[in-house]
Amino acid sequence: MRPTGALAGVPIPRKLFRTGEIIEHTGISRQTLHTYTLLGLITEERSTLAGHRLYDESVFGQLTKIQELKRQNKTLREIRDILDVERQLEDQTANGRHHGKKGGIRRVS
Repeated sequence: MRPTGALAGVPIPRKLFRTGEIIEHTGISRQTLHTYTLLGLITEERSTLAGHRLYDESVFGQLTKIQELKRQNKTLREIRDILDVERQLEDQTANGRHHGKKGGIRRVS
Protein backbone atom coordinates (compact mmCIF):
# COMPACT_ATOMS: atom_id res chain seq x y z
CA MET A 1 0.00 0.00 0.00
CA ARG A 2 1.42 3.37 -1.01
CA PRO A 3 1.24 6.35 1.32
CA THR A 4 -1.36 8.99 0.49
CA GLY A 5 -1.94 12.58 1.53
CA ALA A 6 0.99 14.30 3.21
CA LEU A 7 3.15 11.15 2.86
CA ALA A 8 2.60 10.68 -0.86
CA GLY A 9 5.93 10.70 -2.64
CA VAL A 10 7.93 10.22 0.57
CA PRO A 11 10.26 7.26 0.10
CA ILE A 12 9.77 4.39 2.52
CA PRO A 13 13.08 3.59 4.20
CA ARG A 14 14.62 0.25 3.31
CA LYS A 15 15.27 -2.33 5.97
CA LEU A 16 18.96 -2.87 6.64
CA PHE A 17 20.05 -6.18 8.13
CA ARG A 18 22.83 -6.71 10.63
CA THR A 19 25.24 -9.60 10.21
CA GLY A 20 23.53 -11.57 12.98
CA GLU A 21 20.14 -11.25 11.27
CA ILE A 22 21.54 -12.54 7.99
CA ILE A 23 23.17 -15.47 9.76
CA GLU A 24 19.89 -16.23 11.54
CA HIS A 25 17.85 -16.15 8.30
CA THR A 26 20.33 -18.01 6.08
CA GLY A 27 22.32 -20.31 8.34
CA ILE A 28 25.66 -19.30 6.83
CA SER A 29 28.53 -18.59 9.19
CA ARG A 30 29.78 -15.17 10.21
CA GLN A 31 33.17 -16.03 8.66
CA THR A 32 31.57 -16.98 5.34
CA LEU A 33 29.60 -13.74 5.24
CA HIS A 34 32.77 -11.78 6.03
CA THR A 35 34.75 -13.66 3.36
CA TYR A 36 32.08 -13.05 0.73
CA THR A 37 32.14 -9.34 1.60
CA LEU A 38 35.94 -9.11 1.41
CA LEU A 39 35.96 -10.91 -1.96
CA GLY A 40 33.27 -8.59 -3.34
CA LEU A 41 30.72 -11.36 -3.82
CA ILE A 42 28.24 -9.40 -1.71
CA THR A 43 28.24 -5.74 -0.84
CA GLU A 44 27.38 -4.03 2.37
CA GLU A 45 25.09 -1.04 2.22
CA ARG A 46 26.99 0.78 4.93
CA SER A 47 28.61 0.38 8.33
CA THR A 48 27.53 1.72 11.68
CA LEU A 49 29.75 4.08 13.68
CA ALA A 50 30.80 1.02 15.70
CA GLY A 51 31.92 -0.70 12.48
CA HIS A 52 29.07 -3.21 12.18
CA ARG A 53 28.20 -4.06 8.60
CA LEU A 54 24.65 -3.45 7.39
CA TYR A 55 23.23 -5.11 4.28
CA ASP A 56 20.06 -4.37 2.34
CA GLU A 57 17.51 -7.02 1.35
CA SER A 58 19.32 -7.76 -1.93
CA VAL A 59 21.95 -9.68 0.03
CA PHE A 60 19.56 -12.63 0.32
CA GLY A 61 19.29 -12.96 -3.45
CA GLN A 62 23.05 -12.56 -3.78
CA LEU A 63 23.65 -15.34 -1.23
CA THR A 64 21.16 -17.61 -3.00
CA LYS A 65 22.96 -17.05 -6.31
CA ILE A 66 26.34 -17.80 -4.70
CA GLN A 67 25.01 -21.05 -3.23
CA GLU A 68 23.59 -22.08 -6.63
CA LEU A 69 26.95 -21.45 -8.30
CA LYS A 70 28.79 -23.34 -5.55
CA ARG A 71 26.51 -26.33 -6.18
CA GLN A 72 27.71 -26.16 -9.79
CA ASN A 73 31.28 -26.56 -8.42
CA LYS A 74 32.29 -22.99 -9.30
CA THR A 75 35.23 -21.56 -7.38
CA LEU A 76 34.83 -18.30 -5.46
CA ARG A 77 36.94 -16.58 -8.11
CA GLU A 78 34.65 -17.90 -10.87
CA ILE A 79 31.60 -16.83 -8.87
CA ARG A 80 33.03 -13.34 -8.44
CA ASP A 81 33.67 -13.09 -12.19
CA ILE A 82 30.12 -14.25 -12.99
CA LEU A 83 28.59 -11.80 -10.52
CA ASP A 84 30.76 -8.96 -11.85
CA VAL A 85 29.49 -9.55 -15.39
CA GLU A 86 25.88 -9.68 -14.16
CA ARG A 87 26.32 -6.42 -12.23
CA GLN A 88 27.84 -4.71 -15.28
CA LEU A 89 24.88 -5.80 -17.40
CA GLU A 90 22.44 -4.55 -14.75
CA ASP A 91 24.28 -1.20 -14.59
CA GLN A 92 24.18 -0.85 -18.38
CA THR A 93 20.48 -1.64 -18.43
CA ALA A 94 19.78 0.81 -15.59
CA ASN A 95 21.84 3.54 -17.27
CA GLY A 96 20.00 2.98 -20.53
CA ARG A 97 16.64 3.44 -18.79
CA HIS A 98 17.91 6.46 -16.87
CA HIS A 99 19.05 8.19 -20.04
CA GLY A 100 15.89 7.30 -21.94
CA LYS A 101 17.66 4.87 -24.25
CA LYS A 102 15.81 1.88 -25.57
CA GLY A 103 17.41 -1.39 -26.52
CA GLY A 104 16.68 -3.35 -29.63
CA ILE A 105 16.79 -2.65 -33.32
CA ARG A 106 15.91 0.79 -34.62
CA ARG A 107 13.78 1.00 -37.69
CA VAL A 108 15.19 3.18 -40.42
CA SER A 109 12.79 4.61 -43.02
